[in-house]
Amino acid sequence: MAVPLSEKPWLKQYKMGPYKLPHTKEPYPQITVHSLLDSSAAEFPDKACCYYLGNEITYSQMKQLTDSFANALADMGVKKGDKVATILPNSPQYIISDFGTMKAGAAHVPCSIMHKADDLIYEIGDSGAETVVCSEMSLEVVNSIKDKTKLKNIVVTSVADYSAEEPALKKIPGTYQLRDLIAGHEPKAPEVDIDPKKDLAVLPFTGGATGLPKGVMLTHYNRVAAVIQTAWSYEPLKVGIRGKTSGMLPIPLFHQYGHLMLHFGTYWGLKAYLIPDPRDMDTLVQMLTKYRPFFCGCVPTQYSRLVAKGLGRISTMFMSTTAALAPEIAQKFRQETGVPITEAYGLTETGGGTHMNLSSFSKITGFMQAEKFGSIGIPIPDTDVRIIDLETGKDAEPGKEGELYVKGPQVMIGYWPEVGKGLVDGWLPTGDVVKMDDDGYFYITDRVKDMANISGLKVYTRLVDDILYEHPAVGDGVAIGIPDPERPGSERIKAFIRLKKEYQGKVTEEDIINHCKAKLPPYAVPRFVEFREELPLTVTLKLFKRKLREEEVAKMKARGELA
Repeated sequence: MAVPLSEKPWLKQYKMGPYKLPHTKEPYPQITVHSLLDSSAAEFPDKACCYYLGNEITYSQMKQLTDSFANALADMGVKKGDKVATILPNSPQYIISDFGTMKAGAAHVPCSIMHKADDLIYEIGDSGAETVVCSEMSLEVVNSIKDKTKLKNIVVTSVADYSAEEPALKKIPGTYQLRDLIAGHEPKAPEVDIDPKKDLAVLPFTGGATGLPKGVMLTHYNRVAAVIQTAWSYEPLKVGIRGKTSGMLPIPLFHQYGHLMLHFGTYWGLKAYLIPDPRDMDTLVQMLTKYRPFFCGCVPTQYSRLVAKGLGRISTMFMSTTAALAPEIAQKFRQETGVPITEAYGLTETGGGTHMNLSSFSKITGFMQAEKFGSIGIPIPDTDVRIIDLETGKDAEPGKEGELYVKGPQVMIGYWPEVGKGLVDGWLPTGDVVKMDDDGYFYITDRVKDMANISGLKVYTRLVDDILYEHPAVGDGVAIGIPDPERPGSERIKAFIRLKKEYQGKVTEEDIINHCKAKLPPYAVPRFVEFREELPLTVTLKLFKRKLREEEVAKMKARGELA
């Protein structure tokens, strides 16, 4: 008999090895996000806040930089409730802009450095931002959209600013230089009355990989709650961590996974090792082996490539989220490094996590417990969950899978600009199909939109992905459903493979299909396999299923197979 959700079996798992973890963190403090930086600056003034291209900035220095930038923004006319956009790589400039914007009373709109003009017109235009902070590399595209948005102030910075080899300032007509603004303003942030539960801290846009982007309204309270929930699992180690250790962030800070980890590190006074280009795996391996940070947050694609690079034994705590981590990759990484990957789950709409796989901590604590490979984990404190049957729209029967709904203090107040938009009676539909085991551990079986319909039979393409990774030749693998011209309304499975170098030219489509036939029901076996040197990635390094499907549909239409 399966355990029902109402019994909350995950509460029995609230432990890190032998250490019990609290069942709740309520009440969450109603404070601003930037107060986390100010508190760490007061407690750890001489501790390095970040390391960037050979240069360190202490917490006291970072507080002064953000105070000066907040003062400069106020001088430009930025006031409470305004929006300030950024188009920045991982750098101290991102941190300065982030906290400085909030100290001015504005909300931060982080934009991808990979965005094209149309993306920026939509996000910056829809947010109503009048000020943008960008690197010189993005200046051309910013100038091209200025007349199509409300932008008035363009603040520019060089990627080399705040590095060990800081360049001389160069004036660019029609712009402000970030370093110039900071040097010209006292480190005195304006006094702004902020209501943490109502006022926005961050307005990120999401959905670009699955549809029209939507602005996600995250208040100061939402983000602070998410930070405290993130810290919850590390509480038994707190004394040895706070103000003493470091974290590595080879994930884009403009993505909310990276943004949250930045705020968590700030909350506990950690040093952030910043890598400007998260795709630079050689630099990531070099820095991991040289600096041995306490924790490092990556995405599944990075882990598959770290395995290929031969990272070797290391004591860092690794975390993975944004996409499902194939059990095969998790196990190979464990064998290679000697440490597990802690898988976690969250959405931009949750401002942070909702689930964490605590079973992986057994290796760290030395207290053995069964590991749950492939699980996103258990709900974190004060996070309510439902599993909704995809066919009935009602709560699924115990043991059955369905769409995950979540509710908690970290969940957004709504999609911009309407409070409550995107929520169902306060619940957030995640779009992910999950099942729960009797211990309260959750497993993603697919995205609702990534399910393929094979003659009425549902195929969770995520499960096909996992089988692909079990083949020794597969470096990256992904499966999608494409229309079946012979059966209107039905689909067929196609797999896309990036082979490991040593297997290139030695593995055939038939080899992959036979591998799948041995492990999948006949209707779920890929009909087609395509080998590529590289697979398309989203800006957060997730394999881009929607792009692959769009490409296939376009080819089929060009061949006359589809109307």
